[in-house]
Amino acid sequence: MRRTMMTALVAFGVTSSAWASPITVSGTSNPWLAGMPAGSTASDFDTAPAQSPVEVPVFFVPGDAIWFSATGATDHCDGGGCGLAGAEGDAFEPIWSHSVGAENGIGDVIAPIDALIGVFLGPDQPNLSAAPGALLDFSTPASRDFATLSPGLKQPFFIGDGFRNDGITQQLFIAPAGATRLFLGTMDGYDWLNNFGSLEVTATTTPEPTTMMLVGAGALGALRRRARRR
Repeated sequence: MRRTMMTALVAFGVTSSAWASPITVSGTSNPWLAGMPAGSTASDFDTAPAQSPVEVPVFFVPGDAIWFSATGATDHCDGGGCGLAGAEGDAFEPIWSHSVGAENGIGDVIAPIDALIGVFLGPDQPNLSAAPGALLDFSTPASRDFATLSPGLKQPFFIGDGFRNDGITQQLFIAPAGATRLFLGTMDGYDWLNNFGSLEVTATTTPEPTTMMLVGAGALGALRRRARRR
């Protein structure tokens, strides 16, 4: 049955995943400016669009799983003066949270500085509704070694290089209810405007199981109808 369904999906041009070309995420990408219009401010002196995070150009719906892979290096100091760090963040500096906490309707997070982080938004400007009260804490290696993460809407979350601590197993990130957009940035406490470097990120989406079953059932039905006409 699984082989038949996959054959049907391929026959109708339906794939189980969609791949995005590498996305460049500058070290100056401030997640607390996600979804905010030009002229908006955050984190002391950051403004949109100069320090806005990057929207991921991949289609998804709530419940879909997303995988990431990230390379490159950034630094929260001008010119890389504090030492470049990969997507997992700087292991030699203290763990950070956002200096002003929740801002522009987007919640706070605790994560390694310079790490790749993301935030899901709905279609609306985030500051038009309250920020989530829950705060995700990625302050320890164990807390970053998850297999699957289901962040809430407007709740920043750690992505890192997209792999578990073994460096082999990719992590799944589940799009929450109401999500229509996903933004990527780096972790800092304030003033992303003088940050340095960039990350190259790829994203892969996989439809949630119910969607796959419906698509598969539709494809199989169409194949059967086509077979009867022969």
